[in-house]
Amino acid sequence: MSLRLTDIRHAFGPREVLRGVTLEVGPGETICLLGPSGDGKTTLLRLVAGLEPLQHGRIELAGRVLAEPGREAPPEARKVGFVFQDYALFPHLTVGDNVAFGLRHFPRAERGRLVAEALDRVGLAGRVETWPHQLSGGQQQRVALARALAPKPQVLLLDEAFASLDTRLREQVRDDTLKVLEQAGIPALIVTHDAEEAMFMADRIALIRQGQVAQLGTPEELYLHPADPFVAGFLGEVNRLPAHVSQGFATGALGGIPAPGLPDGPAELFLRPEGLRILPQGEGTAAEVLSCRLLGPQMRARLRIGDGQELNARLPPGLRLSRGDRVGLAFDSERAFAFRAGQGATSAPSD
Repeated sequence: MSLRLTDIRHAFGPREVLRGVTLEVGPGETICLLGPSGDGKTTLLRLVAGLEPLQHGRIELAGRVLAEPGREAPPEARKVGFVFQDYALFPHLTVGDNVAFGLRHFPRAERGRLVAEALDRVGLAGRVETWPHQLSGGQQQRVALARALAPKPQVLLLDEAFASLDTRLREQVRDDTLKVLEQAGIPALIVTHDAEEAMFMADRIALIRQGQVAQLGTPEELYLHPADPFVAGFLGEVNRLPAHVSQGFATGALGGIPAPGLPDGPAELFLRPEGLRILPQGEGTAAEVLSCRLLGPQMRARLRIGDGQELNARLPPGLRLSRGDRVGLAFDSERAFAFRAGQGATSAPSD
């Protein structure tokens, strides 16, 4: 079964928040909707769930039409599971009753089995009689996930479901959620503005900018082959260097890369920090070390090249650099991209 969205447009008054989104999520596939806050990601989920009336386009699930203008299946008939950002657990209901809340249309005898099965799937089999306030944030998130999965939905939607967890717990809960999604084998749409989270969770990423899909592809495709400066900057940190294109080759202070399709003239080179390479003094481009700090599994260095440009580098541990050291600098062409000068500003993810 698959979820298909065709030419989805939506406006709140004069403000158009979705401007022609077309997307298909395949069976068992997880797509992350990534992008800045306010660019229509949550609205898209709400349209799929039936929490907003569809103004334009069509939504189909497993071959049946869920919504088109003037024709709306009610939310309870859509077979869509939704995990909200705040989990939306009822504090006056036990864990078991929270999970059973979406099973009111199932026979009473079947509800207990479905609740037990859903809680077991998320590793909370012994918590049926527990109250939500007795659970950690990660456990509450898993209860919300169990509640969404209990009615056997045909698609699962998660809206910033990990945002309220601290960093260490978030990584564990995301990993647990991925395993649950793999077992469920249904399409999943996950909203996030965290690029790292999207790359960790997604089979494919749809990067949304101003209500449109700026680029759709695997995490590797968006990270290593960004379509424009916005995509390059949103998927991770970049160093930006002025460059010049001549006969399909863009050249900057550190060297150049092929730039097929770019016209001759001013350009910019975007370099990923982990793509910078430290060489012995006298090789490559001369650089001065401004700082170098160990950040767990990697070193983070700041360097200045001859024209005064400062660059950030992420280096493997063990390389000893001190402020004032003179080194050579080069870069990995697979982590470098050329764009026409002034093509567009990058936008960093907001927290």
